[in-house]
Amino acid sequence: MEDPGPHLYNLLLSFPASLYYGNLNIELLTGIVLVVILLILSAASSASELSFFSLTQSELDSLKKKESPKSRLIIILLENPKRLMATILVTNIVINISLVVVLSILLNSLFGISISTPGGAALDILIIAAIILLFGEIMPKIYAGRNSMRVSCLTARFIFMAHQVFYPLSSILVNSTNIVERKIAHKGHNITMDELSEALELSQSPGDEPDEERKILKGIIKFGDIAVREIMRPRVDVTAADDTSTFDELLNLINESGYSRIPIYKENLDTITGILYIKDLISHIHQNADFEWQMLQRPAFFVPENKRINDLLQEFQSKKIHLAIVVDEYGGTSGIITLEDILEEIVGEINDEFDSEVDQVLFNKVDDENYIFEGKTLLNDFCKVIGVDDRIFQDIKGESDTLAGLVLEMAGRIPETGERFEFDDFTFKPELVDKRSIKRIRVTIKPNKQESN
Repeated sequence: MEDPGPHLYNLLLSFPASLYYGNLNIELLTGIVLVVILLILSAASSASELSFFSLTQSELDSLKKKESPKSRLIIILLENPKRLMATILVTNIVINISLVVVLSILLNSLFGISISTPGGAALDILIIAAIILLFGEIMPKIYAGRNSMRVSCLTARFIFMAHQVFYPLSSILVNSTNIVERKIAHKGHNITMDELSEALELSQSPGDEPDEERKILKGIIKFGDIAVREIMRPRVDVTAADDTSTFDELLNLINESGYSRIPIYKENLDTITGILYIKDLISHIHQNADFEWQMLQRPAFFVPENKRINDLLQEFQSKKIHLAIVVDEYGGTSGIITLEDILEEIVGEINDEFDSEVDQVLFNKVDDENYIFEGKTLLNDFCKVIGVDDRIFQDIKGESDTLAGLVLEMAGRIPETGERFEFDDFTFKPELVDKRSIKRIRVTIKPNKQESN
Protein backbone atom coordinates (compact mmCIF):
# COMPACT_ATOMS: atom_id res chain seq x y z
CA MET A 1 0.00 0.00 0.00
CA GLU A 2 1.40 3.40 -0.94
CA ASP A 3 2.02 5.78 1.92
CA PRO A 4 -0.31 8.81 1.48
CA GLY A 5 1.98 11.01 3.61
CA PRO A 6 4.34 12.40 0.94
CA HIS A 7 1.51 12.74 -1.54
CA LEU A 8 -0.57 14.70 1.00
CA TYR A 9 2.43 16.88 1.91
CA ASN A 10 3.03 17.86 -1.72
CA LEU A 11 -0.66 18.65 -2.25
CA LEU A 12 -0.80 20.79 0.88
CA LEU A 13 2.17 22.79 -0.40
CA SER A 14 0.59 23.21 -3.84
CA PHE A 15 -2.91 24.08 -2.57
CA PRO A 16 -2.28 27.82 -1.91
CA ALA A 17 -0.68 28.13 -5.34
CA SER A 18 -3.69 26.48 -6.95
CA LEU A 19 -5.94 29.03 -5.30
CA TYR A 20 -3.72 31.90 -6.43
CA TYR A 21 -3.48 30.79 -10.09
CA GLY A 22 -7.13 29.76 -10.33
CA ASN A 23 -6.47 26.11 -11.06
CA LEU A 24 -9.38 24.95 -8.85
CA ASN A 25 -12.57 24.10 -10.73
CA ILE A 26 -16.07 25.22 -9.80
CA GLU A 27 -16.96 21.90 -8.11
CA LEU A 28 -14.07 22.18 -5.64
CA LEU A 29 -14.85 25.82 -4.88
CA THR A 30 -18.47 24.88 -4.29
CA GLY A 31 -17.35 22.12 -1.91
CA ILE A 32 -15.07 24.48 0.01
CA VAL A 33 -17.85 27.08 0.35
CA LEU A 34 -20.28 24.36 1.46
CA VAL A 35 -17.83 23.13 4.12
CA VAL A 36 -17.42 26.67 5.46
CA ILE A 37 -21.21 27.16 5.63
CA LEU A 38 -21.73 23.81 7.36
CA LEU A 39 -18.96 24.58 9.86
CA ILE A 40 -20.61 27.90 10.68
CA LEU A 41 -23.98 26.17 11.17
CA SER A 42 -22.38 23.43 13.29
CA ALA A 43 -20.67 26.07 15.42
CA ALA A 44 -23.97 27.96 15.79
CA SER A 45 -25.89 24.88 16.94
CA SER A 46 -23.14 23.82 19.38
CA ALA A 47 -22.83 27.31 20.82
CA SER A 48 -26.60 27.71 21.17
CA GLU A 49 -26.82 24.51 23.23
CA LEU A 50 -24.59 26.01 25.90
CA SER A 51 -25.75 29.62 25.66
CA PHE A 52 -29.51 29.01 25.92
CA PHE A 53 -29.18 26.86 29.03
CA SER A 54 -26.61 29.17 30.65
CA LEU A 55 -28.91 32.19 30.80
CA THR A 56 -29.46 33.35 34.38
CA GLN A 57 -32.82 34.44 35.77
CA SER A 58 -31.76 38.09 35.69
CA GLU A 59 -30.81 37.75 32.02
CA LEU A 60 -34.17 36.13 31.25
CA ASP A 61 -35.97 38.96 33.06
CA SER A 62 -33.96 41.45 30.98
CA LEU A 63 -34.98 39.66 27.76
CA LYS A 64 -38.66 39.80 28.76
CA LYS A 65 -38.42 43.57 29.28
CA LYS A 66 -36.71 44.24 25.92
CA GLU A 67 -39.62 42.83 23.84
CA SER A 68 -37.43 42.64 20.72
CA PRO A 69 -38.09 39.91 18.09
CA LYS A 70 -34.97 37.95 19.10
CA SER A 71 -35.84 38.24 22.79
CA ARG A 72 -39.33 36.90 22.15
CA LEU A 73 -37.88 33.98 20.15
CA ILE A 74 -35.55 33.06 23.03
CA ILE A 75 -38.39 33.17 25.56
CA ILE A 76 -40.64 31.07 23.30
CA LEU A 77 -37.92 28.44 22.81
CA LEU A 78 -37.13 28.23 26.52
CA GLU A 79 -40.79 27.67 27.40
CA ASN A 80 -40.25 24.04 26.39
CA PRO A 81 -36.63 23.20 27.30
CA LYS A 82 -36.97 19.51 26.40
CA ARG A 83 -38.06 20.30 22.86
CA LEU A 84 -35.38 22.99 22.56
CA MET A 85 -32.67 20.51 23.54
CA ALA A 86 -34.08 17.90 21.14
CA THR A 87 -34.12 20.47 18.30
CA ILE A 88 -30.50 21.48 18.92
CA LEU A 89 -29.33 17.86 19.09
CA VAL A 90 -31.15 16.86 15.91
CA THR A 91 -29.87 19.97 14.09
CA ASN A 92 -26.30 19.34 15.19
CA ILE A 93 -26.41 15.67 14.15
CA VAL A 94 -27.83 16.45 10.67
CA ILE A 95 -25.30 19.25 10.07
CA ASN A 96 -22.32 17.17 11.25
CA ILE A 97 -23.34 14.18 9.14
CA SER A 98 -23.58 16.46 6.11
CA LEU A 99 -20.22 17.97 7.01
CA VAL A 100 -18.58 14.53 7.21
CA VAL A 101 -19.88 13.57 3.76
CA VAL A 102 -18.83 16.85 2.08
CA LEU A 103 -15.44 16.92 3.80
CA SER A 104 -14.76 13.32 2.77
CA ILE A 105 -15.52 14.10 -0.88
CA LEU A 106 -13.49 17.30 -0.74
CA LEU A 107 -10.45 15.61 0.79
CA ASN A 108 -10.58 12.94 -1.87
CA SER A 109 -10.80 15.54 -4.66
CA LEU A 110 -8.12 17.86 -3.29
CA PHE A 111 -5.58 15.45 -1.81
CA GLY A 112 -6.56 12.05 -3.17
CA ILE A 113 -7.33 10.71 0.29
CA SER A 114 -9.64 7.76 -0.35
CA ILE A 115 -11.57 5.82 2.28
CA SER A 116 -11.21 2.69 0.16
CA THR A 117 -7.83 1.97 1.76
CA PRO A 118 -7.28 1.52 5.55
CA GLY A 119 -4.62 4.22 5.68
CA GLY A 120 -6.75 6.64 3.72
CA ALA A 121 -9.84 5.94 5.84
CA ALA A 122 -7.90 6.49 9.08
CA LEU A 123 -6.42 9.76 7.79
CA ASP A 124 -9.81 10.88 6.53
CA ILE A 125 -11.44 10.22 9.93
CA LEU A 126 -8.61 11.96 11.79
CA ILE A 127 -8.76 15.13 9.67
CA ILE A 128 -12.58 15.36 9.70
CA ALA A 129 -12.80 14.71 13.46
CA ALA A 130 -10.17 17.37 14.16
CA ILE A 131 -11.95 19.96 12.00
CA ILE A 132 -15.41 19.30 13.52
CA LEU A 133 -14.18 19.16 17.12
CA LEU A 134 -12.06 22.28 16.85
CA PHE A 135 -14.26 24.56 14.74
CA GLY A 136 -17.69 23.00 15.33
CA GLU A 137 -17.58 22.13 19.06
CA ILE A 138 -14.69 23.34 21.23
CA MET A 139 -14.16 26.91 20.04
CA PRO A 140 -17.90 27.79 19.72
CA LYS A 141 -18.67 26.46 23.21
CA ILE A 142 -15.76 28.31 24.79
CA TYR A 143 -17.06 31.54 23.27
CA ALA A 144 -20.68 30.75 24.19
CA GLY A 145 -19.74 30.06 27.80
CA ARG A 146 -18.38 33.59 28.12
CA ASN A 147 -21.06 35.34 26.02
CA SER A 148 -24.28 33.39 26.60
CA MET A 149 -26.60 36.38 26.10
CA ARG A 150 -24.88 37.53 22.89
CA VAL A 151 -24.75 34.03 21.38
CA SER A 152 -28.40 33.34 22.30
CA CYS A 153 -29.48 36.45 20.45
CA LEU A 154 -27.29 35.63 17.42
CA THR A 155 -28.54 32.04 17.10
CA ALA A 156 -32.19 32.54 18.15
CA ARG A 157 -33.58 32.91 14.63
CA PHE A 158 -31.52 29.97 13.30
CA ILE A 159 -32.63 27.66 16.14
CA PHE A 160 -36.25 28.76 15.73
CA MET A 161 -36.11 27.88 12.01
CA ALA A 162 -34.53 24.53 12.90
CA HIS A 163 -37.31 24.05 15.44
CA GLN A 164 -39.87 24.38 12.64
CA VAL A 165 -37.95 22.20 10.15
CA PHE A 166 -37.10 19.34 12.53
CA TYR A 167 -40.32 19.45 14.55
CA PRO A 168 -41.37 15.85 13.68
CA LEU A 169 -37.95 14.42 14.59
CA SER A 170 -37.69 16.39 17.83
CA SER A 171 -41.25 15.31 18.76
CA ILE A 172 -40.27 11.66 18.47
CA LEU A 173 -37.22 12.29 20.67
CA VAL A 174 -39.19 14.23 23.33
CA ASN A 175 -42.02 11.66 23.48
CA SER A 176 -39.52 8.81 23.83
CA THR A 177 -37.78 10.66 26.67
CA ASN A 178 -41.10 11.29 28.46
CA ILE A 179 -41.99 7.59 28.34
CA VAL A 180 -38.63 6.63 29.86
CA GLU A 181 -38.95 9.32 32.56
CA ARG A 182 -42.44 8.16 33.57
CA LYS A 183 -41.26 4.58 33.93
CA ILE A 184 -38.24 5.60 35.99
CA ALA A 185 -40.34 7.93 38.18
CA HIS A 186 -42.95 5.21 38.78
CA LYS A 187 -40.31 2.69 39.83
CA GLY A 188 -38.62 5.24 42.05
CA HIS A 189 -41.89 5.95 43.90
CA ASN A 190 -42.42 2.27 44.70
CA ILE A 191 -38.89 1.95 46.03
CA THR A 192 -39.32 4.97 48.25
CA MET A 193 -42.66 4.17 49.82
CA ASP A 194 -43.07 0.40 49.74
CA GLU A 195 -39.75 -1.35 49.34
CA LEU A 196 -37.95 0.91 51.79
CA SER A 197 -40.66 0.34 54.40
CA GLU A 198 -40.48 -3.41 53.82
CA ALA A 199 -36.68 -3.30 54.09
CA LEU A 200 -36.97 -1.65 57.51
CA GLU A 201 -39.34 -4.39 58.66
CA LEU A 202 -37.00 -7.13 57.42
CA SER A 203 -34.02 -5.52 59.11
CA GLN A 204 -35.72 -5.93 62.49
CA SER A 205 -35.27 -9.27 64.25
CA PRO A 206 -38.52 -11.13 65.12
CA GLY A 207 -39.71 -10.33 68.62
CA ASP A 208 -37.41 -7.31 69.08
CA GLU A 209 -38.83 -3.91 69.93
CA PRO A 210 -38.03 -1.39 67.18
CA ASP A 211 -35.26 1.00 68.24
CA GLU A 212 -35.63 4.77 68.15
CA GLU A 213 -33.70 5.16 64.89
CA ARG A 214 -35.94 2.67 63.11
CA LYS A 215 -39.07 4.38 64.48
CA ILE A 216 -37.84 7.72 63.18
CA LEU A 217 -37.08 6.25 59.74
CA LYS A 218 -40.57 4.75 59.57
CA GLY A 219 -42.03 8.12 60.51
CA ILE A 220 -40.08 9.84 57.75
CA ILE A 221 -41.23 7.28 55.15
CA LYS A 222 -44.92 7.85 56.01
CA PHE A 223 -44.53 11.59 56.59
CA GLY A 224 -45.53 12.69 53.10
CA ASP A 225 -48.71 10.55 53.08
CA ILE A 226 -50.26 11.90 56.29
CA ALA A 227 -53.06 14.46 56.03
CA VAL A 228 -53.73 17.14 58.64
CA ARG A 229 -57.06 15.60 59.68
CA GLU A 230 -55.30 12.37 60.70
CA ILE A 231 -53.28 13.98 63.50
CA MET A 232 -55.20 17.17 64.41
CA ARG A 233 -56.81 17.79 67.80
CA PRO A 234 -60.55 17.51 67.04
CA ARG A 235 -62.94 20.37 67.59
CA VAL A 236 -64.53 18.83 70.73
CA ASP A 237 -61.13 18.83 72.46
CA VAL A 238 -60.11 22.37 71.47
CA THR A 239 -59.73 24.87 74.30
CA ALA A 240 -60.72 28.32 73.02
CA ALA A 241 -61.84 31.65 74.49
CA ASP A 242 -64.92 33.69 73.64
CA ASP A 243 -64.01 37.21 72.57
CA THR A 244 -66.69 38.54 74.96
CA SER A 245 -64.95 37.00 78.01
CA THR A 246 -63.71 39.36 80.69
CA PHE A 247 -60.03 39.62 81.49
CA ASP A 248 -60.50 37.61 84.70
CA GLU A 249 -62.40 34.86 82.86
CA LEU A 250 -59.61 34.68 80.28
CA LEU A 251 -56.93 34.37 82.97
CA ASN A 252 -58.86 31.56 84.67
CA LEU A 253 -59.14 29.69 81.35
CA ILE A 254 -55.41 30.08 80.74
CA ASN A 255 -54.54 28.80 84.21
CA GLU A 256 -56.81 25.78 83.83
CA SER A 257 -55.63 24.81 80.35
CA GLY A 258 -51.90 25.46 80.65
CA TYR A 259 -51.62 26.20 76.93
CA SER A 260 -49.30 28.87 75.51
CA ARG A 261 -51.60 29.71 72.58
CA ILE A 262 -55.39 29.85 72.62
CA PRO A 263 -57.78 30.39 69.67
CA ILE A 264 -60.30 33.21 70.09
CA TYR A 265 -63.79 32.89 68.62
CA LYS A 266 -66.84 35.04 68.15
CA GLU A 267 -70.17 33.35 69.03
CA ASN A 268 -68.92 29.82 68.13
CA LEU A 269 -65.82 27.89 67.05
CA ASP A 270 -66.73 28.22 63.38
CA THR A 271 -65.82 31.92 63.61
CA ILE A 272 -62.23 32.07 64.79
CA THR A 273 -61.09 35.71 65.04
CA GLY A 274 -57.45 35.15 65.98
CA ILE A 275 -54.90 33.46 68.21
CA LEU A 276 -53.89 34.78 71.62
CA TYR A 277 -50.25 34.18 72.60
CA ILE A 278 -50.00 33.96 76.37
CA LYS A 279 -46.56 35.61 76.32
CA ASP A 280 -48.26 38.74 74.94
CA LEU A 281 -50.30 38.94 78.17
CA ILE A 282 -47.33 38.88 80.53
CA SER A 283 -46.74 42.63 80.46
CA HIS A 284 -50.50 43.21 81.04
CA ILE A 285 -51.04 40.67 83.81
CA HIS A 286 -51.82 43.35 86.43
CA GLN A 287 -54.40 45.20 84.33
CA ASN A 288 -57.93 45.80 85.61
CA ALA A 289 -60.85 43.48 84.84
CA ASP A 290 -62.05 45.81 82.08
CA PHE A 291 -58.75 45.52 80.18
CA GLU A 292 -59.42 45.06 76.44
CA TRP A 293 -57.28 41.97 75.92
CA GLN A 294 -58.85 41.35 72.48
CA MET A 295 -56.42 43.82 70.91
CA LEU A 296 -53.55 41.39 71.63
CA GLN A 297 -54.85 38.76 69.20
CA ARG A 298 -52.65 37.71 66.31
CA PRO A 299 -54.04 36.62 62.91
CA ALA A 300 -55.10 32.98 62.71
CA PHE A 301 -53.65 30.66 60.07
CA PHE A 302 -56.25 28.35 58.44
CA VAL A 303 -55.49 25.09 56.63
CA PRO A 304 -57.78 22.50 54.97
CA GLU A 305 -58.26 19.02 56.41
CA ASN A 306 -56.63 17.25 53.47
CA LYS A 307 -53.39 19.27 53.48
CA ARG A 308 -50.26 17.10 53.77
CA ILE A 309 -48.29 17.68 56.96
CA ASN A 310 -44.95 17.86 55.12
CA ASP A 311 -46.28 20.91 53.22
CA LEU A 312 -47.71 22.39 56.43
CA LEU A 313 -44.36 21.98 58.20
CA GLN A 314 -42.71 24.10 55.50
CA GLU A 315 -45.40 26.77 55.90
CA PHE A 316 -44.95 26.76 59.68
CA GLN A 317 -41.24 27.32 59.13
CA SER A 318 -41.66 30.10 56.58
CA LYS A 319 -44.41 31.92 58.54
CA LYS A 320 -42.70 31.30 61.93
CA ILE A 321 -45.88 30.05 63.59
CA HIS A 322 -46.70 26.98 65.66
CA LEU A 323 -50.48 26.57 65.39
CA ALA A 324 -53.06 26.41 62.63
CA ILE A 325 -56.87 26.19 62.56
CA VAL A 326 -58.11 23.21 60.54
CA VAL A 327 -61.27 23.86 58.50
CA ASP A 328 -63.54 21.50 56.58
CA GLU A 329 -64.85 21.90 53.03
CA TYR A 330 -67.66 24.16 54.25
CA GLY A 331 -65.35 26.50 56.16
CA GLY A 332 -66.31 25.21 59.59
CA THR A 333 -63.67 24.55 62.23
CA SER A 334 -62.65 20.88 62.43
CA GLY A 335 -59.89 21.27 64.99
CA ILE A 336 -56.38 22.59 65.46
CA ILE A 337 -52.91 21.32 64.63
CA THR A 338 -49.59 22.38 66.14
CA LEU A 339 -45.95 22.11 65.17
CA GLU A 340 -45.53 19.61 68.01
CA ASP A 341 -48.22 17.36 66.49
CA ILE A 342 -46.29 17.25 63.21
CA LEU A 343 -42.89 16.59 64.79
CA GLU A 344 -44.34 13.76 66.88
CA GLU A 345 -45.07 11.89 63.64
CA ILE A 346 -41.30 11.57 63.17
CA VAL A 347 -39.72 11.45 66.63
CA GLY A 348 -42.63 10.05 68.64
CA GLU A 349 -44.46 11.50 71.63
CA ILE A 350 -43.06 14.79 72.96
CA ASN A 351 -44.03 15.43 76.59
CA ASP A 352 -43.13 18.50 78.61
CA GLU A 353 -43.64 19.49 82.27
CA PHE A 354 -47.12 20.82 81.52
CA ASP A 355 -48.48 17.62 79.91
CA SER A 356 -50.67 15.66 82.30
CA GLU A 357 -51.04 11.89 82.32
CA VAL A 358 -54.75 12.27 81.53
CA ASP A 359 -53.92 14.18 78.33
CA GLN A 360 -51.39 11.60 77.15
CA VAL A 361 -53.00 8.28 78.06
CA LEU A 362 -55.98 7.52 75.81
CA PHE A 363 -55.80 3.76 76.30
CA ASN A 364 -55.31 1.10 78.92
CA LYS A 365 -53.47 -2.15 78.21
CA VAL A 366 -55.37 -4.96 79.96
CA ASP A 367 -53.01 -7.72 78.81
CA ASP A 368 -50.99 -8.65 75.73
CA GLU A 369 -54.15 -9.24 73.68
CA ASN A 370 -56.65 -6.69 75.05
CA TYR A 371 -56.67 -2.91 75.09
CA ILE A 372 -59.30 -0.35 76.06
CA PHE A 373 -59.16 2.81 73.96
CA GLU A 374 -60.98 6.12 74.07
CA GLY A 375 -63.26 6.39 71.05
CA LYS A 376 -61.67 9.70 70.02
CA THR A 377 -58.21 8.08 69.69
CA LEU A 378 -56.83 8.87 66.26
CA LEU A 379 -56.32 5.83 64.02
CA ASN A 380 -52.77 7.02 63.47
CA ASP A 381 -52.09 6.87 67.23
CA PHE A 382 -53.94 3.56 67.60
CA CYS A 383 -51.70 1.93 64.99
CA LYS A 384 -48.60 3.28 66.74
CA VAL A 385 -49.69 1.75 70.07
CA ILE A 386 -50.57 -1.62 68.52
CA GLY A 387 -47.50 -1.60 66.27
CA VAL A 388 -49.15 -2.04 62.87
CA ASP A 389 -49.05 -0.11 59.60
CA ASP A 390 -51.90 2.43 59.52
CA ARG A 391 -52.62 1.47 55.89
CA ILE A 392 -54.17 -1.78 57.11
CA PHE A 393 -57.52 0.03 57.59
CA GLN A 394 -57.32 2.01 54.34
CA ASP A 395 -60.12 0.10 52.59
CA ILE A 396 -62.69 0.21 55.41
CA LYS A 397 -62.13 3.45 57.30
CA GLY A 398 -63.80 5.69 54.70
CA GLU A 399 -63.42 9.32 55.78
CA SER A 400 -62.99 8.49 59.46
CA ASP A 401 -59.77 9.30 61.30
CA THR A 402 -60.60 8.04 64.80
CA LEU A 403 -61.12 4.60 66.28
CA ALA A 404 -64.78 5.40 66.96
CA GLY A 405 -65.19 6.51 63.35
CA LEU A 406 -63.69 3.21 62.15
CA VAL A 407 -66.22 1.21 64.18
CA LEU A 408 -69.05 3.42 62.92
CA GLU A 409 -67.93 2.73 59.33
CA MET A 410 -67.99 -1.02 59.97
CA ALA A 411 -71.38 -0.90 61.73
CA GLY A 412 -73.08 1.63 59.46
CA ARG A 413 -74.97 2.93 62.54
CA ILE A 414 -74.52 3.75 66.23
CA PRO A 415 -73.73 0.28 67.66
CA GLU A 416 -75.06 -1.21 70.88
CA THR A 417 -72.82 -1.61 73.90
CA GLY A 418 -71.08 -4.99 73.75
CA GLU A 419 -71.52 -5.56 69.98
CA ARG A 420 -68.54 -7.20 68.30
CA PHE A 421 -67.01 -6.15 64.99
CA GLU A 422 -64.17 -8.13 63.46
CA PHE A 423 -61.63 -7.12 60.86
CA ASP A 424 -58.47 -8.98 59.98
CA ASP A 425 -57.03 -10.11 63.34
CA PHE A 426 -58.79 -7.38 65.36
CA THR A 427 -62.04 -7.54 67.34
CA PHE A 428 -63.65 -4.20 68.28
CA LYS A 429 -66.27 -4.12 71.06
CA PRO A 430 -67.80 -0.78 72.11
CA GLU A 431 -67.98 -0.62 75.92
CA LEU A 432 -69.45 2.84 76.43
CA VAL A 433 -71.91 4.26 73.89
CA ASP A 434 -74.35 7.16 74.07
CA LYS A 435 -76.93 8.29 71.55
CA ARG A 436 -74.43 10.24 69.47
CA SER A 437 -71.01 8.62 69.74
CA ILE A 438 -68.82 5.77 70.95
CA LYS A 439 -66.88 6.79 74.04
CA ARG A 440 -64.82 3.70 74.81
CA ILE A 441 -63.84 0.61 72.80
CA ARG A 442 -62.23 -2.69 73.78
CA VAL A 443 -59.80 -3.98 71.14
CA THR A 444 -58.76 -7.64 71.13
CA ILE A 445 -55.85 -8.79 68.97
CA LYS A 446 -55.43 -12.42 67.98
CA PRO A 447 -52.24 -13.96 69.39
CA ASN A 448 -50.68 -14.60 65.94
CA LYS A 449 -51.10 -10.94 65.04
CA GLN A 450 -49.54 -9.81 68.28
CA GLU A 451 -46.60 -12.14 67.83
CA SER A 452 -45.92 -10.85 64.34
CA ASN A 453 -45.40 -7.37 65.71
